[in-house]
Order: sequence, then C-alpha cells, then structure tokens
Amino acid sequence: MGLIAMCGALCYSELAVRFPRAGGEYVYLREGYGSRVAFLYGWMSVAVMDPGLAAALAMGASPYVLSLLGVSPQARLWIPAVILAGLALLNYAGTRLSRRMMSVANVLKIAVLLCLVTWAWASGHATAANLMPLTQRRSGSEPIFAAIAGATVSAFFSFGGWWEAGKVAGEVRNPRRTLPLAFTLGVLIVTAVYLLVSFAFLSVVPVERIVSNTAFVAQFGEALFGSVGGKVLSACVLFSVLGGLMALTMAAPRLYYAMAKDGAFFPAFGRLHSRFGTPANAVLLQTGLALLVLCFGAFDRILSFIIFSAICFLALSAASLFRLKEPVMRWWYPAAPILFLLGCTLINLLILMHDPVPALLGLLAVLCGDPVRRFFFSTPQIAMPNVTEQPLI
Repeated sequence: MGLIAMCGALCYSELAVRFPRAGGEYVYLREGYGSRVAFLYGWMSVAVMDPGLAAALAMGASPYVLSLLGVSPQARLWIPAVILAGLALLNYAGTRLSRRMMSVANVLKIAVLLCLVTWAWASGHATAANLMPLTQRRSGSEPIFAAIAGATVSAFFSFGGWWEAGKVAGEVRNPRRTLPLAFTLGVLIVTAVYLLVSFAFLSVVPVERIVSNTAFVAQFGEALFGSVGGKVLSACVLFSVLGGLMALTMAAPRLYYAMAKDGAFFPAFGRLHSRFGTPANAVLLQTGLALLVLCFGAFDRILSFIIFSAICFLALSAASLFRLKEPVMRWWYPAAPILFLLGCTLINLLILMHDPVPALLGLLAVLCGDPVRRFFFSTPQIAMPNVTEQPLI
C-alpha cells in the first residue's frame, strides 16, 4: 500500500503544481474530464466521504478519551460531537492557527510513535520469535483471500489522506516546491512509521493474544509501561487520530469552497469570512454533516461504502495526467500512474469480492449526484481564474 500511495502521490504532486488552486481532485477532474465528473466527485466528498471519515475518526477516538479521563461510558455519545465542534471552531477562526496546531500534533505523533518503537526493543520486551512462523495459519483466522481483502481495505484507510494536501494548494506559498515535498515526504514518513509500529506491536504481543483493537493497545502498553501502560498508549492513539482528523477538517471545506467558486455548488459556500479569511460556511457545512452522520452510530461498513467510490475518483484523477495538453516530463512517468491505476483496480476488485453491498450502495449514492446537478446546477459558470489565490499558509 505504501508503494501504491507513493505512485499516487507523485501523480498528485504533478497535478498540484500544474493547478495550484483550492479544491484538489475537484480541480484536476474538472480540467481532465469536465464539470460533470468534477461535480460527481464533489458530491461524493460532500455527501459521503468527508463527513463519514470525520465522524468515524471522532467516534474512534472516543474509547481512548474515556480511558484517559475515566468518565462514564454514557459520555461516548457526546465526546465525538465535542471533538468535531472544537475542530470546527479552530478551522473557522483561521488557517494559520489550525495549521500550527495540526503541525504540532503530527510532529508529536511521529515522535511518540518512534519513541515507542525504540523503547519496545531497547527494553527487551520485543522479540522476533513472536513474529514466527510468518506463513503458518493461526487458529480461528479467516481464509487467506478474505483476510488479504479486509487487510487491504484497512491499510488503504490507514494510508488515506495523502491526497488532501492538494485541496489547500491555493493557500500555499511557493507551491512548485512545497506541494511535491508535502505529497512524497508525507507518504514516505507514513510508510516508515506504519511498518515500524506494526513490527514493534507484533513483536511485543503474540498474535494469539490479540482479540480487539483496544485490547491490543492495552496489552502493548502494559507490556512496556506496566499498569499505567493502557493510558499511555491511549494518549498515543488519540494523538494519531486527532492529527489525521485535523488535516481532514481543514482540507475538506476547501473543496466545497472551490465548487461554489466554480458555480457548481451553492454560492454561500464560496465566500470567505470577512475577518478570518477562511471558508467559514464550508467549515460549518462539513461539521454539520459529520454531526449528522454521528446519529447513525454504526461505522463498521462505512469503510467499504466510502472507499470504493473514493478509489474510483483517485484513479480518474491520476489518469488525467494522460489528458494534459503539455506532456509530463518526469522520471517516474508513465510508470507511476500506470502502477497506481493497477493498484486502485486491484483494491476495488478485492472490495467487491469481500463486501460488495456497501460498495455498490456508495456508488449509487454518488450517481444520484447527477440528477442533483441537473436540477440545481444545470449551467455552471466557470468563475475560478487560472492563478493561485491569496496565500494564507
């Protein structure tokens, strides 16, 4: 998944340099395929993917907040809402402040995770024997194909988000230098940390003892830090979740803003706040929809529901490199987009074979955006100039 993500990041870095405007994939798809495909992507992001991901991450953070604070289980109902509302306030007040806090959270997250890996081996708790044998099927495990399919979807979700950097391209100084670094360095760091942390966890806690995500975290923490280990690891997980959630809630409203500026969404979401210079209405929309998704409560099958459609649009965005008027002159072209398209196809085939119903429902929800476009936005006016916007970052 790291290799597939890196190929995609190289494609997106080229697209971001060529079209350094707010909106990311929406802009790339519009330039490559026209306003109809771009609108369907925006519809999918507004109605399904962004609020679903934000709600899922906020809900996923709840057990670890409960573990740290020791409050009653009933608090799980309002903790995700408080997290989303707090991040909305942060993004509403200004890009500079939210960017700084996101940077601090992500730097701390990486530092903490690397310290955990180092301590696991330095303290002698990790042993390679727990990883062996690599090829033996454990009792109670799924058949190999179903296991690979489920693991692939989970890994894609864990790597997901690298494409969000393009959505704030219009607010970045020196995009030709900054954006390629953001894409490629980000994926390299995530891949390295992902492998190191997974290796450390599995070398400390034998696979046979793993029964759930939260139990796994508690077992790893207790092995390294004793009775307080569960709280230490809960704080580490919380850092990781909040860092990703901050990035999502900062980038997603820029897409709605770009669509509105393009005449393909309601004009109210294309206005910047007079004082803070942020797409305030778009921030409120994204938060409101995420809070609405929280009412459904169950997120187990939302991954297949949102990921299948998301991968389709990721592949289309990368493929738009082949439709550019000026050919791409990079050392990795055309190998990177071809490998990325093959990887996307494989992942979606695995999703369809493993859990097709939510994937097809998600695709149906996306296609419903076409009649919405015809009814409300039948004659979109292209209003976004082919220049970068006033830099805020």
